[in-house]
Amino acid sequence: MKIVDTLKSYKYVSLLKNPFFLVGLLFVIWIIFFDSSSLLEQRTINAEIEKIEDNKRYFEKEIEKDKKAIKGLKSGDATEKYARENYYMKRENEDVFIIEFDSLPAK
Repeated sequence: MKIVDTLKSYKYVSLLKNPFFLVGLLFVIWIIFFDSSSLLEQRTINAEIEKIEDNKRYFEKEIEKDKKAIKGLKSGDATEKYARENYYMKRENEDVFIIEFDSLPAK
């Protein structure tokens, strides 16, 4: 009997007996956790959107750098220099020596 008396003394016990409150509480729990567009799912989607936007900003910066490089390669001398450095192209009667360094540190 003491337990029943102590439960009656709390204000919120009558609220838990209210069917509208219980249905509303179940609805809120369903929306937060179980629905296909739940708040947890929305949080995951927003994190993914943020990551994709970061990638977009990175690639836009790379595009700008490439556009500047292309403008610089419009002249013949710059194109030749780029081809010789990156593709190891050579002129006629010329030898190209490629020197590679070991990536391991010396002991």
